[in-house]
Amino acid sequence: MADRSSPLLARSDDGRSFTIADASGTPFTAGTLLLVTADDRRHLAIVEERGAAGGEPDAVLGRLIGIIDGTRFDPRGGSPFSDAVVEIADADTIDLVHAAMGATLEIGVNLSPPIRPARLLSHRFNRHTFWCGQSGSGKTYALGVVLEQLIAHTALPVVVFDPNSDFVRLGELNPGASGPTAELLGRRDIRVLRPSTPGAEPLRARFPALSLEAKAAVLRLDPVADREEFNAVVHLGDTLSADEPDEVLPELLGSDDSVRRALGLRIENMGLLNWEVWAGHDREATLVIDERADATVLDLGGFSTPDQHLVVALSVLEELWERREERRPTLLVIDEAHNLCSPALTSPLAIAVRDRIEQIAAEGRKYGLWLLISTQRPSKVHPGIVSQCDNLALMKMSSPIDLAGIAEYFGYAPAALVARSPWFRQGEALFAGGFAPAPTLLAMNRRLTPEGGSDVGVPLR
Repeated sequence: MADRSSPLLARSDDGRSFTIADASGTPFTAGTLLLVTADDRRHLAIVEERGAAGGEPDAVLGRLIGIIDGTRFDPRGGSPFSDAVVEIADADTIDLVHAAMGATLEIGVNLSPPIRPARLLSHRFNRHTFWCGQSGSGKTYALGVVLEQLIAHTALPVVVFDPNSDFVRLGELNPGASGPTAELLGRRDIRVLRPSTPGAEPLRARFPALSLEAKAAVLRLDPVADREEFNAVVHLGDTLSADEPDEVLPELLGSDDSVRRALGLRIENMGLLNWEVWAGHDREATLVIDERADATVLDLGGFSTPDQHLVVALSVLEELWERREERRPTLLVIDEAHNLCSPALTSPLAIAVRDRIEQIAAEGRKYGLWLLISTQRPSKVHPGIVSQCDNLALMKMSSPIDLAGIAEYFGYAPAALVARSPWFRQGEALFAGGFAPAPTLLAMNRRLTPEGGSDVGVPLR
C-alpha cells in the first residue's frame, strides 16, 4: 500500500488516458474530477474505473480531458507523463473549465467531487441527443429543466412532439419562480398547439400539402399492391382535399370510374374526412412552426383516432426536411419516442414517420435539424436512430439488458458510471457526450414551469 503522506502519482503513456497504480485510502470514485500535474503542466482528468490493474489491487484508471494553462483550457491538449502529482480538482478549476468551454446551461448539481453546479454546453445541442430513463425516474420532469434552460438562454427554436401533454404548460411560470432564467423564460414566445382544447391554437395538418408518399401512407395505399387507387391519387393531385369533405367524397363515390369510386369507398370506410386533424379554415402546424417561435409544443394526445397524431408528425417532419437546404437550426424534441420511432411499428403511416426521423438522424445534422429523443428503454427506439446520437442523458435504468444496450451505443460514457444507473434516485442522471464538459453524475434542479402531466396517486381512505 502506498504511503498516503506522500503525493499520489499518475502515469500516462498516450496523453489520453492515465493510471494511478495504488489509490487505496482515497475517495476517487468513478466520476471524480482530478488535477494531474506533470512538468508544470496541469491536466484535468476524470476517474472512469477503480479496480485491479498492473498487479495493483486498488488502481485508478481514467481519461485526460484537457490542459489548463493559467486562465485558459485546451480540451485538445494532452501529452504522456510519468510521476505526475494528483489531487481532486477544486471548485475554481471547474468554474474556469466551464467558462472556457461555454458551459452556461445550469441544470443541476454534481454528485461527484468537487460539488459544483452542473452545466451543459448549449452550442453542443447541434448533435443528436438520446435521453433515457425508466418509468418513475423523473425523465420527463428533468427534460423540462433542460428545455427551460435552452429556451431561456439560446435563440434555438424548439419543436416538442408531446404525446402525453407533459409540456403544454411550458409557457407558464410556477408561483414563486424567480431569477434570471425565470425572467428570460417569461419573455419567450412559446406556442402550444392542441387538438381540441377550447381557447388553444388548434393542432392541424393539411392533406393537399402532404407529399404523394405521405398521402399514400395516410390512405394505406401501396404503389404496387394498390396500383390503380394509388395512380388515381397521383392524377387527382391537390383536388383530393380532406379539408373539403362535402365536395370530395360525393364526387368520388358518384364517379363512373370504378377506381375513383373504390378510392372514395376507402376514404369513407376509414372515416378519413371526419378526422379533426384536417385544417379546414385553421392554420396548419407547419405554418405556425415556420414563424420560428422560441418553442412550439405539439400536443399529440387527444385526437379521436390514433393515426391522427401521426399525420401531424409526418406533415411537420416532411416540411422541415423539404426545406432542409435553408439550414435553419431547429431542435426536434420527441418525448416518449416509442410512439414515433419504435422498430415494432407496422402501419404504413407509422413507418413513414419513423423513416423520416431515421433520415433526419442520419443526415439532418448538417442541415441544422437536431433530434432529442426521449424514451424509457433504448430497445424501444429504432437502432438506426439511437446509433446517431452523440449526447447521452441517462436516468435510473434497472434492466441489465437495457444497460448493456446503452454501453454498446454510447462508448463515450464511462462503464462504471453507466453501471450506477440502477441506484440513481429520482431526478439523478448521468450526462455524457459533446454537450457535457465531462461525463457527469448530477441531481437535477427544480422546474421553473409546471409539468403538464404527473403520476396518479393511490386513493387513500
